[in-house]
Amino acid sequence: MIQRIQTLWLALAALCMALCFAFPVAHYTIDQPTGQQIAARLDLVGRDNPDMMTQLNNMEPVVDYSQRMSGMSTWPLVVLAILCAAVAVACIFLFRNRTAQVRIVSMCFLFNVVYAFLLFFWAVDSYADLVASGFGGAKAAVTWALGAYLPLASLIFLFLAQRAIKKDEALVRAADRLRG
Repeated sequence: MIQRIQTLWLALAALCMALCFAFPVAHYTIDQPTGQQIAARLDLVGRDNPDMMTQLNNMEPVVDYSQRMSGMSTWPLVVLAILCAAVAVACIFLFRNRTAQVRIVSMCFLFNVVYAFLLFFWAVDSYADLVASGFGGAKAAVTWALGAYLPLASLIFLFLAQRAIKKDEALVRAADRLRG
């Protein structure tokens, strides 16, 4: 039945992965010797900031640095986020085949772990290096944002969904034993 608790967990996991596109992953700040502060943020899909050169020329205290200007590509993260969300949604409709549903949730869990690994150990550090190299090599201070925590919440929801599916399968097998 589609109205089981695992449907809710899978929908929440897919929603968390979809919300990764709406929220930034990390915020970066670099203090310049001139007194300016460079502020940047890492998104899954880079957004433009056309006023950066005007801000630098006007010596504004905080200058926003655009991800698109750095040339940072996050396409592996985008592909994995879409794949995780799509697999979680597709898994909702496999409610008649619980063994396949468990296997597919496990596969989605693996994709999500790879996404989180790439996010924390590749994307955030490489973008910090790009931002720092563009502004004199000063180390960028990283502050994690909501987009970094959503994949972790998705992992928890996938775990809860898999546990609920296994519990349903055990219940059905017990009922079959009683009938037979």
